[in-house]
Amino acid sequence: MDFKKYGSVAAVRIDRGEEVLEELKKACEEMNIKSAYITGIGAGDDITVGLYSVEERKYNKFRHQGEFEITNITGNITSLDGEYYSHLHISFGDGNKFIAGGHLNSCRICGTCELFIQIIDGQIDRMVDDKTGLNILKF
Repeated sequence: MDFKKYGSVAAVRIDRGEEVLEELKKACEEMNIKSAYITGIGAGDDITVGLYSVEERKYNKFRHQGEFEITNITGNITSLDGEYYSHLHISFGDGNKFIAGGHLNSCRICGTCELFIQIIDGQIDRMVDDKTGLNILKF
């Protein structure tokens, strides 16, 4: 992984064999990014996505292995109880017209991943919503 900050935008490259969420957290901590929104593309070979069930109050996880083109990673960086918190979604597909997506639980990169982070001045926090069990934005 490598990264560079350009004013209020940071560019992050995640390399083959690295996991997106782990490397993103390292980069944000090193650059002291507290709040931001993210967009990205790349290629992964072991991707786990989740779909949150409000009824069950849990994420149902789905693992996909193979070579996938990551058509979009989008989400944000905030904090929960004063700690780093990322919330990302991913969409990806293969060469057989298979397309999937959901809440990003993990993604190992098989080629490269390019993330652009728009840094927000300030710190946005989260709190647990009693109605849904989700960690929602707190202003």
